[in-house]
Amino acid sequence: MKLLARVTQLVIACAVLGAGVALLLDARLGSDGYSMFVNGISLTSGVEFWVVNTVLGAVLVAMAWLRGRRPGLGTVAQPIVVGVVVSWLLPRLPEPSSLPLRWVELLAGFAVVCVGVAAYLAVDLGAGPTEVAALAWDPPVPFRWSYSAVQLIGAVAGYLLGASLGPGTVIVVLLIGPVVDRLLPFLRFSDRSRWGRARPARTEAAT
Repeated sequence: MKLLARVTQLVIACAVLGAGVALLLDARLGSDGYSMFVNGISLTSGVEFWVVNTVLGAVLVAMAWLRGRRPGLGTVAQPIVVGVVVSWLLPRLPEPSSLPLRWVELLAGFAVVCVGVAAYLAVDLGAGPTEVAALAWDPPVPFRWSYSAVQLIGAVAGYLLGASLGPGTVIVVLLIGPVVDRLLPFLRFSDRSRWGRARPARTEAAT
């Protein structure tokens, strides 16, 4: 039953993450770096977002595997669920016309993305492409910074491929790593961290 609960949280969290990504893209103020990269490839090639997301995810997972990060159920589920949710939801979202509404949608999307990432990582069933790429460098680089670095690289590549870049990208790139790191202790099923080390009740995930 505990495994079933973890799998259920994994799927729901990935869907939440996909909804957050769709909100970020719909706000047109800049999204997370990885989504910008996927969107840039999609715009340039004409291939659907979910297809690009899946293929690019497989490449990143393979690279992380070479550094000792083995894939798991979450590694497979995350890019597929997120890609499908974004592809389905994004065309159905009403694009806000006013700048204040776009900022509201951006901030809401950022919060939803952070919750989704933390919730699916917390079940410890394998990380998705962006997160596993960041975790592959922790150590020596702490996750909160390696994750932001991966997002920054994705943002630059996505912009060069034609994806929208805006102030929201700066917010996401700088804050997503630390925020996710802080949320993780509240969403875990046990007192063990994503690296398999036991932690006290008061987790110092970002120190």
